[in-house]
Amino acid sequence: MNVTSSSNSTVQYSKKWNYQDFVWSLSLFGTAVGAGVLFLPIKAGAGGFWPLVILALIAAPMTWLAHKSLARFVLSAKNPQADITDTVEEHFGKAGANLITFAYFFAIYPIVLIYGVGITNTVDSFLVNQVGMESIPRWLLSGCLIMVMTMGVVLGKELMLKATSAMVYPLVFILFALSVFLIPSWNTSMMEVAPDWGNMPSVIWLALPIIVFSFNHSPIISQFAKEQRRIYGDKASEKTDRITGGAALLLMAFVMFFVFSVVLSLSPEQLALAKEQNISVLSYLANTYESPIISYLGPIVAFAAITSSYFGHFLGAHEGLVGLVKSRSATPVKRIEKLSLGFIVLTTWIVAIINPSILGMIETMGAPMIAAILFLLPVFAMQKVPSMKTLRTSLPVQIFTVICGVAAITSVIYGAF
Repeated sequence: MNVTSSSNSTVQYSKKWNYQDFVWSLSLFGTAVGAGVLFLPIKAGAGGFWPLVILALIAAPMTWLAHKSLARFVLSAKNPQADITDTVEEHFGKAGANLITFAYFFAIYPIVLIYGVGITNTVDSFLVNQVGMESIPRWLLSGCLIMVMTMGVVLGKELMLKATSAMVYPLVFILFALSVFLIPSWNTSMMEVAPDWGNMPSVIWLALPIIVFSFNHSPIISQFAKEQRRIYGDKASEKTDRITGGAALLLMAFVMFFVFSVVLSLSPEQLALAKEQNISVLSYLANTYESPIISYLGPIVAFAAITSSYFGHFLGAHEGLVGLVKSRSATPVKRIEKLSLGFIVLTTWIVAIINPSILGMIETMGAPMIAAILFLLPVFAMQKVPSMKTLRTSLPVQIFTVICGVAAITSVIYGAF
């Protein structure tokens, strides 16, 4: 959602929660809610019920403190119109800006690959289990789906952006409705599994990347911080703190309710089977429940979530790749744009055919770069950049944020071996 104000000058700051604050919290919330949420119950619930409770308790402060710090980092730029890349260049020079552009591309591009696999598996599962068809050859199905989604981006970018923005809130409402619908199916099978307290820290540690991925709304932080600075001037950091806190609470309430509702309605064996089948939890529920509502609504919601996420991340990956190549090549921009488009489509198609583990890709490819930018970069700047002196968070907050970021990155390294 694009949130703007009719005012072009700084207005008086008020600690009272206003309508624009609420709308911005919804926008941040909507940016975070995507296809990652559909895979969150499978990973987060895999370690058992009690580790999930602990993950739920740390998810909100993790999310809030990291995004709050990133917003303050953007606010530290001298230019009020600076985005995160401009801010990095101001504080750390062109080499730093190039590094952050590189990191952003490799934070977004793997997500496009993930959605290529996810959309193929969602549609294949729907055709086989709900429609009763034979599986279409994977190379053909994935190629058609990826081409159709990409053509939607290329031929109707503005329309697609408006459509995906409009889809976010009905999607959230349907997820909430499904969470409520599953309540009669709740059982104690997850809670009956005796917790292994000695192994619990490592279970939580290894689940952090999926939390980082699923709750991430950093792509909209630059626009958000700039708008608050335009309206509130020097008081903008107080507003960004409050609004990012509101978004974290919304995510905690809605997303974790969905996760708990799904986990409590399935057994540990069923969650393991969903992971093995490499499908979203909604597709698995559709194949398991006899209810027509879940059988058809589940895959449709999964399809909508993955498609909407694909559009936004494809645009980001394409723009990032064009920027990387353009700064290092004399090739005409139009040609770079076409070659970049072809590269992303071709590699997404190849990965969709190979069908690697979606959760594995999230953990090893998507989360580490996001964690580095979101958790580590702002705290590093707080220690090194003089203009961030007045925008520093407290030392305990900095320490907690760094621990979460390092834990998310190291868990990926540990899991790889």
